[in-house]
Amino acid sequence: MEILSWFFIVLGSLLLLIGSFGLIRLPDFWARMHASSVSDTGGVLFVLIGMMLQSGSVLVFIKLLVIGVFILISSPTASHAIANAAFVNLGYNRKNEGLKK
Repeated sequence: MEILSWFFIVLGSLLLLIGSFGLIRLPDFWARMHASSVSDTGGVLFVLIGMMLQSGSVLVFIKLLVIGVFILISSPTASHAIANAAFVNLGYNRKNEGLKK
């Protein structure tokens, strides 16, 4: 159980690190938005699963489960709202496939 929990924690940490590099290295807003939202949700959920396996108490397990469900619902919703606001307010230029300057 110890090895499995550390596997999930390290996997989640690697996803978060890869998402951070994607946020820095990707060329445009839409790609950066995708990298940060997907890796953020997945990385945090894997870390939470590892923490659930480490917890010795049922109460702590349930609290971590509730936090995971909240993140699973709220993170993609917030990312979609940010992307939609950028699309509506800044406009999308199909010729250059990027945001209008």
